[in-house]
This record gives sequence, structure tokens and C-alpha cells, in this order.
Amino acid sequence: MKKSTIWMSLILILSIALAACGNGEAKKTETDRKQVVVTNSILYDMTKEIAGDKVDVHSIVPVGKDPHDYEVLPEDIKKATDADLILYNGLNLETGGDAWFTKLMNNANKKENRDYFAVSEGVEPLYLEGKNADGKEDPHAWLSLENGMIYVNNITQKLVLLDKDNKDYYAKNAADYTQKLMKLHQEAKEKFSKIPKDKRMVVTSEGSFKYFSLAYQIPSAYIWEINTEEEGTPDQIKNLVDQLRKSKVPALFVESSVDDRPMKTISKETGIPIHAKIFTDSISEKGDHGDSYYNMMKWNFDQIYDGLMKK
Repeated sequence: MKKSTIWMSLILILSIALAACGNGEAKKTETDRKQVVVTNSILYDMTKEIAGDKVDVHSIVPVGKDPHDYEVLPEDIKKATDADLILYNGLNLETGGDAWFTKLMNNANKKENRDYFAVSEGVEPLYLEGKNADGKEDPHAWLSLENGMIYVNNITQKLVLLDKDNKDYYAKNAADYTQKLMKLHQEAKEKFSKIPKDKRMVVTSEGSFKYFSLAYQIPSAYIWEINTEEEGTPDQIKNLVDQLRKSKVPALFVESSVDDRPMKTISKETGIPIHAKIFTDSISEKGDHGDSYYNMMKWNFDQIYDGLMKK
């Protein structure tokens, strides 16, 4: 993605702030606040960064759980039914596999682009290997901060439409947040450029780092491609072991939301150590490493850099 696209997103956010009118923010009681439902903890954190305490935000998939497949609870149906706004990732995340989100929206009698919206709108999609078609998108766009900033812009626009009384508040928060993400993005690009080319490969269980690879020029390898498919089969493990034995990759990584046993097998077979646990599909609990979108991305950047710079 070109820098001009990122700055256009910044300009859109700032233009909302400049267009804001009114002499003050409307005071709302707790019962007056709009109800916003999001599908996972990453979107929850992004939305809270922008919305603050002006709306009530609920995440359907809890912290630490995989959003690809989820068993909807009765309380999720009630939250979705009562919601004023529903935000989901899109790109084949919640609607792939058993399509739990599609079923939830049908049960809650919600309509796409009226009641619920994809925050990945405007992201240039990457696809699962050999499957360049609708419904085969790689959903992990947020693992590039360039795309994360598009998410922020989309969330801001929907909040402003929902709650115009607080549009200046949302726009200012979004502009500040975007600048913070931009700074981290530029720091990461500079940092990763120092890694020797023969060591540049992030190896994970799920093939979730395609967008990361494109943004930061670090190729990726994996055991399985997406969590909705077979995970950690003997053939998958053998293929990755063969690939790594021909490489000079100094470290492996395991995601916080997957079983680490397949990656431990890879480590044992290749002699390459697992350097760290990183975050892909969820932030962590409050107070732990990676407890926000910003913190999880910074943690990932730091761990990947340190691991790949090992001798």
C-alpha cells in the first residue's frame, strides 16, 4: 500500500474533526449510550481507542479465543439483536469455516451495510494459496499497520454516523491513534531493514502473516494456512521441516491462540528454537504483553526482530 493511501486516511479522519460543529459534547447517561458490538478483541480495542466512554462496546469472541470458528451463545444473539451498530473484520474471517457470524446476523435479523459493516473495507485483499476468488481471502489484514489504519478510519466513520453529537471527539481520538500507529509502522520498517536477507522469514503455525510480509518485506512460512482447515498434519509438518532445513532461519514463533505442540515438533526436527509467543487473532488479557492492538503489534515487531537477529 502506498504512503499516499495512508495519508488520505489521515486526511479523512481530520476532515471529520474539522467538519464537527456544536459548542460542546452532549452528555449522555449510561442508558443513553449507543450499543456497539464487535466480533473480536482486536476490533474491541480499536473501537474503544476511538469511542472512549461515549458508547458501550461488547466483543463477541472473548480475549484469547480464535475468531475463525466460534460457538455463538444466547447472550451473543441478544447483544447483536439489541446493537445499534455491529462491526466485523470481513475478508473471510467470521464468515469462513462454519460461517458463525452469518448465522448470528440472520438470527438477530440484521442486514449487511445497514446494521453491520466490515471494517476491512478498502483493504487490498490477499488470498489463500492458489485461491484468488471471493470467499478465499486471507483475513489477517490487521497484521499490517497500514491496514490497521484503514480499520481505524472505517470504525471512525461508522461511529460518527451513529453518534453525531460526539463526532469531534471520535475524530480527534482517531487522528491521535492513527499518528501513533503510523509512528510504530515507520519504526518497524526501519528496524526490519537491518535483518540479513538470509534470515528474513517469520515461521508460525498458521499462515497469517501474508499482509505483514508484504508491508515489512519479511517472507513467511507456516505449518497450516488457515485455522479453519486441517491443522498440524504429518504432511504439513514434513513440508515445513524440509523447507527450514534448507534455510538459515534462526528462530520460530508460536501464536498465543493456537496449540503449540505442532511448532514444538518442528523445533525438535530442525533444531531451530521457538523464540517467543506472538499475537495474531487476539490481544491478551489486561496487564499482559499484547493487551491492546498497539501493544500486540509492538510486541510482535520486537520479538520477530530479536529472534531473526540471533546468531
